[in-house]
Amino acid sequence: MSSKRCDGIRRRDFVRLGALSAFGLGLGEGALAAKSKTSAKSCILIWLDGGPSHLETFDVKPNAPKEVRGPFGSIKTSVPGVAVCELLPQTAQRMQHLALIRSLTSPLGEHNFGTHYMMTGYKPTPVLEYPSYGAVLAHSRRERRVLPAHVAVPTFRVGGGRLSGRGFLPATTAPFALGSDPAKPGFRVRDLDFFPGTDADRIARRRRYRAVLDGFAGRSKGDQANDPEFEQAYRLITSKDAKQAFDLSKELAATRQRYGRRTIGQSCLLARRLVERGVPFVTVNNKGWDTHTNAYTRLKEGYTGARVPVGLIPSLDFALSALIDDLHSRRLLDQTLIVVMGEFGRTPKLNTRGGRDHWPRVFSVAMAGGGIRAGQVIGSSDSVGEGPKDNPITPSDLASTIYTLLGIDPKKHLSTPDGRPVTISQGNTIKSLIG
Repeated sequence: MSSKRCDGIRRRDFVRLGALSAFGLGLGEGALAAKSKTSAKSCILIWLDGGPSHLETFDVKPNAPKEVRGPFGSIKTSVPGVAVCELLPQTAQRMQHLALIRSLTSPLGEHNFGTHYMMTGYKPTPVLEYPSYGAVLAHSRRERRVLPAHVAVPTFRVGGGRLSGRGFLPATTAPFALGSDPAKPGFRVRDLDFFPGTDADRIARRRRYRAVLDGFAGRSKGDQANDPEFEQAYRLITSKDAKQAFDLSKELAATRQRYGRRTIGQSCLLARRLVERGVPFVTVNNKGWDTHTNAYTRLKEGYTGARVPVGLIPSLDFALSALIDDLHSRRLLDQTLIVVMGEFGRTPKLNTRGGRDHWPRVFSVAMAGGGIRAGQVIGSSDSVGEGPKDNPITPSDLASTIYTLLGIDPKKHLSTPDGRPVTISQGNTIKSLIG
């Protein structure tokens, strides 16, 4: 349904750019102005949708019984005393740039609920959807830009698809979903081209016509910020620079190969291009981590008979290591926070179907860049990865830490549409992680 303006005229009757409301930009009222000593200007969230196994990634248990440690071994990293899964050799060599949290704990083992908690720092409630990190950051950045402030690659259908991303914040903070896989031939961003039958001159004329109608409604010519969604969409769809930002053909073939040709690799490469051009928040949504069955093939090989492993973990290894290298070489790592996580972990013991089931009691998160104190492990799980051994950390604590690293005061308030104040985060900042 198209929305009516206050003068009763439907916007869709005058401009047909195609899904204009999808172009969210942080221009809403009440934007935060938090001060911070940290240097993070942007964040790339690599979301491992479905719940990655901590025991097969960042919290290996080589001395545990076979049914606990699983089918993969462990390898040393560039940080003495820290080991990770043998399927992460490239990441292991770059551990000096990373910090691992091994004691995340949550009571929510259902995809939608766990995702809401991890993406917002708030446990879900039936009366209110809280905004995700990307929405809050978009809401906090007032500067005018062509590219959206909150981008999801390829989509934002995380944890069952019920989370809007913006929560109670304005529609301008919602994630702009590309709607297309960067790894596929002929990749094109949905709604980035003109609607059939229109061109730049025609859109400009309609924009002027709209300004005249706004004048009749009592608005001044300079009052375009009253419709930031329209203005953002207009700038984006008429900008050659915006189109080039999404054009992966501009990258060298060797660079694309280094990230890996799977979806997560090309998505991370695109995320680098976006933060390089000033996009504050990018969610790389990597699906398939709900490994209840056949985990060996799905995590390592990707498919039966693969000559070179292209499963979930090797693909993550290529993507994450290349992203760290790329940002570091471009002197962007210190100002770009990378967060790797999913909604929960997996059960300490393998099930009879060769997989692991949902397990929120303890799991891991990896972080890099963005002013963190790298080369360390925070917290630990017990000997079989069943629960926190020390320093239990909640998603609320993680949220407070992420916001602090991004220069947002977690104790400030946002306002719901009915004027109710909501604290950005109720957690405790992980001080040992702040560089």
